[in-house]
Amino acid sequence: MILSMTGYGKASAEFEGKKITAEIKSLNSKALDLQTRIAPVYREKEMELRAMISVELERGKVDFSLYIERDDSGAAVPMNRQVIKSYVEQIRAISTELGLHDPGEHWFPTLLRLPDVLTKTETVELSDEEWQVASGVARLAVERLMDFRRQEGAALERKFHEKVDNIEALLAQIEPFEQARVEKIRARIVDGLNSIPEVQVDRNRLEQEMIYYIEKLDINEEKQRLKNHLDYFRKTMADGHGQGKKLGFIAQEMGREINTTGSKSNIAEMQNLVVRMKDELEQIKEQVLNVM
Repeated sequence: MILSMTGYGKASAEFEGKKITAEIKSLNSKALDLQTRIAPVYREKEMELRAMISVELERGKVDFSLYIERDDSGAAVPMNRQVIKSYVEQIRAISTELGLHDPGEHWFPTLLRLPDVLTKTETVELSDEEWQVASGVARLAVERLMDFRRQEGAALERKFHEKVDNIEALLAQIEPFEQARVEKIRARIVDGLNSIPEVQVDRNRLEQEMIYYIEKLDINEEKQRLKNHLDYFRKTMADGHGQGKKLGFIAQEMGREINTTGSKSNIAEMQNLVVRMKDELEQIKEQVLNVM
């Protein structure tokens, strides 16, 4: 089964009063483009996380986040006593030096707004137990993204089969018009010559020129190559993931054969069928960009 490059995964776990969450999403890209946002306590493990994600995801524009949420609703934010003491001493010294009135107890609202007075400390040491939980959360998020990619890939595969079948059906509808076209061309040339009675026609040469002209408009080779490309596209999808680029190349070759068929189609009915084939192929090309 083919895989989509589009996906999303999220996982969380509790550890010693905090919630560890990993979130990852991916979009299509020619190579792996990985952006990470990691909580400071886990920053030392970034290369390990990158290696794990790179092996699992292979391609895509990937955004990965690993963060912590705490329940601090009942915890008071501690005050930095040394900083407050230093501010008080400086304010008193300036008041004495400039002869200003000591603000006394009224200065506390201003004092509490000064930089670094209120501090929030947290442990920066990463224990093996916490990392085991955090890395498990990261892996679970990646697994869920891969499940999403599989589901999207299955939907893409069904869509591709539908579009390839449609192109094949439209190609089969060309054949009756193609056979009638040859007779119309022959009749039009003969009628044109007969309308000029004074012109002497070498019938053998006329037949040779008509054969040459009709052969130039023959599309049997294009039809056969297009059928081969359609079969190869189906076979490549069955080979599984990692075939996105190859499917893109096959779609390009399908486009060449359809375009050549269109350039040789000199009657409206055939050209209409070619336009419909192009529309089906364009939808394949748009979606094949999302395939791994």
